[in-house]
Amino acid sequence: MLIHGHQVKGNNVDNETRCGHYHSEVDRIAIKFYCCDTYYPCFSCHEEEGCSNPQVWPKEQFHQKAILCGACGHELTINEYLSCHSTCPSCESSFNPGCSLHKHLYFEV
Repeated sequence: MLIHGHQVKGNNVDNETRCGHYHSEVDRIAIKFYCCDTYYPCFSCHEEEGCSNPQVWPKEQFHQKAILCGACGHELTINEYLSCHSTCPSCESSFNPGCSLHKHLYFEV
């Protein structure tokens, strides 16, 4: 699905990047996977439709834009995302704070 000019792949993705796995009001980010340079709403979507070589973002690449706000289309660097307190710095929409429980699936910790 094309969202704010970015291709987001996944399971039943809506216009704010929610998917079949995570679809609450605050589930509105997509993550560009390091291994395939493609946005997915979650790790489960990537497992189902992504590349066959999952890799996390290395710490030295945390300056790269890899998070897409589904509400406004703002791209955040990984550092910005990890320090934004679950709020988009551009439009102030809330992100799911529970996503921090899964950061090891996306980023080197």
